[in-house]
Amino acid sequence: MTITLQAVTEHNFDAIIELPLLPEQQDYLASNAYSIAQASFYPGSFFTRAIYADDKPIGFLMYVSLADEGQPGEYAIYRFMIDSGLQRKGYGRRALALALDEIRSRPDASVIHICYWPTNPVAKDFYASFGFVETGLDDQGEMVAEIRLERA
Repeated sequence: MTITLQAVTEHNFDAIIELPLLPEQQDYLASNAYSIAQASFYPGSFFTRAIYADDKPIGFLMYVSLADEGQPGEYAIYRFMIDSGLQRKGYGRRALALALDEIRSRPDASVIHICYWPTNPVAKDFYASFGFVETGLDDQGEMVAEIRLERA
């Protein structure tokens, strides 16, 4: 099965906003519909991606450039989810790797941030396996982790 990141469009919007989370995950993440609406107000700074397994949408992610917040070269993954029925099959791992590659390919990229609730040990271990290092809690009590990129 091939995992790809694709644009969120009028053709896949309904499928993306209907992707379910496990009940215990619903408090950890804003809805896909909210995220897509939020991104529409920040074109050029917020980037949404549908996650596909072959021709089927199975997840969603959104990352943002923090340049407008005075942090040029820094990006943050704000949303990342895989359909509840398809988790623990390696799809999320491949999708996050693709997202990290996409961010790394931006010429100004120097840091990639991600946040998660400290009460979510699965997220902590998952992100740590990609090299994210915890840096502390943010104002909302979420754990912040980052990858610092080496630039030639």
